[in-house]
Amino acid sequence: MSGHIRAGIGGWTFEPWRGVFYPDGLKQAEELAYASRRVTAIEINSTYYSSQKPASFAKWAASTPEGFVFAVKASRFCTNRRELCQGAESVGKFLSQGITELGERLGPILWQFMATKKFDEADFGGFLELLPKAQDGVSLRHCVEVRHASFAVPEFVQLCRRHGVAICCSENENYPLIPDVTADFVYARLLAGSDDIPTGYEPAALDKWAQRFKAYADGGVPADLTPVDSHVPEKKPRDVFAFFISEGKVRAPAAAMELIKRV
Repeated sequence: MSGHIRAGIGGWTFEPWRGVFYPDGLKQAEELAYASRRVTAIEINSTYYSSQKPASFAKWAASTPEGFVFAVKASRFCTNRRELCQGAESVGKFLSQGITELGERLGPILWQFMATKKFDEADFGGFLELLPKAQDGVSLRHCVEVRHASFAVPEFVQLCRRHGVAICCSENENYPLIPDVTADFVYARLLAGSDDIPTGYEPAALDKWAQRFKAYADGGVPADLTPVDSHVPEKKPRDVFAFFISEGKVRAPAAAMELIKRV
């Protein structure tokens, strides 16, 4: 038995997708319903910039099919701080805005850090202590996306593993790629796509990522990725969430749909 592999995009309101991903004439109000029936997950990005209303989360959930999942990008006011461990109020405000209205469609919460943020074990450990296991009776799953090379050390991996928090596997030449398994799910952001390629990624690259995600879902680790820490995770099925967030991102939906075909 394997975990579910879901592939998707960042957001669903993007003008360049109209006439490329979205058919001509599709109403903007119907774009989420359309997108959620062609990809299996979407990362909500608007929550990074500002709070949303509980009714909005409920409406989004109602627009999507059964089995669809939203990842939610945490507020920048929680992560763009000098001292992360002092952000309890911001974390609480973000989590209580109504995200649990997504219900069974609530997937992982992504906590993204600036590329200038360096690893400080005590401060980062204090931040992870602030992340609850549940909100309003709904279980929460957390993932951190770090973008400074100082995080590519066993101490960081071990810290996340102790807290059961996933480390985002980010494919970008400017960020460290940390493929270690530290939670009961895997979260990837594939940022190296190109709008010059109709499928966003070359077919061979999509084949490679599909095999990697299958390895994760089966409970193993990809043989061609070198972990930062030597720990061998327990072999058990894991859900995988993969998002295509390329620079131009016009072809991101195409890449996600091509990956879905492969897995």
